[in-house]
Amino acid sequence: MSDNSARIIGGRTYDFSRQVVVMAIINRTPDSFHDRGRTFALEKATEAVRHAASEGADWIDIGGVPFAPGPEVSAAEELDRVLPVVEAARDLAVVSVDTFRPEVAAEVIRHGAGVVNDTSGLRDPAMADVVAGTDAQLVICHSLAAPRTHYPSPRYQDVTLEVAAFLREKVALALSRGVRPDQIIIDPGHDLNKNTLHSLELTRRLDEIAAIGYPMLAALSNKDFIGETLDRPQQERLAGTLATVVFSILRGARIMRVHDVRAAYDAVRMTEAMLGWREPAYLKHNI
Repeated sequence: MSDNSARIIGGRTYDFSRQVVVMAIINRTPDSFHDRGRTFALEKATEAVRHAASEGADWIDIGGVPFAPGPEVSAAEELDRVLPVVEAARDLAVVSVDTFRPEVAAEVIRHGAGVVNDTSGLRDPAMADVVAGTDAQLVICHSLAAPRTHYPSPRYQDVTLEVAAFLREKVALALSRGVRPDQIIIDPGHDLNKNTLHSLELTRRLDEIAAIGYPMLAALSNKDFIGETLDRPQQERLAGTLATVVFSILRGARIMRVHDVRAAYDAVRMTEAMLGWREPAYLKHNI
């Protein structure tokens, strides 16, 4: 990890050279990938925020519009969905908002969000302008298509090299528009315009993405590449997810975006301890 590893995010200090963040997912959408609208109602979303924090989430990622194709959601509607959840979460954890709209990003930063998670990879460069000059972090994620659009049968000559080149290009764009190096996080975008073989290859070579020199987020929880690899339906992918979380940490990932917070928290903290980054909670056995 480069000298970008030590950061203050949302008023909390992180050292990504020896620390892994557990990032919970709260979607205020009726058509989300995993929970299928379970937290669309505001009361359910705020309850999920409290539950995630109680289970150990360091960050809470709030989404109002899924990446996958679906009906149009206006910026005003997206803000109506996410702002009350931002306000409910900001005293409990670092708040991240999953959005590709600069106008939404600007508003959530004003309301206390510490991270903007842009799954479009700065498709609108104005996103960088919004983050520049603030204390917020910017997640730059690889994808080929605009959010909410179909992109069937993506093709790569070398998925890892192409994802790395894309991320380097977008990091350079962000820096050119005033975003500081210590504001940038990169995400290779598991399954976003990638098939299962692409996502497996990318995971195997995540150290090449980490070598770009910025903290790396891995959003792989319950994704289709895990389901297709194991032949497991959507709700039976926890064991595969946890294996992938641990493997990804060993390849350089430092922010793990997950649905099952408690299980991921234990897997992450145990991995940190085995790497010598974390002391046990207590010592009693054979002492």
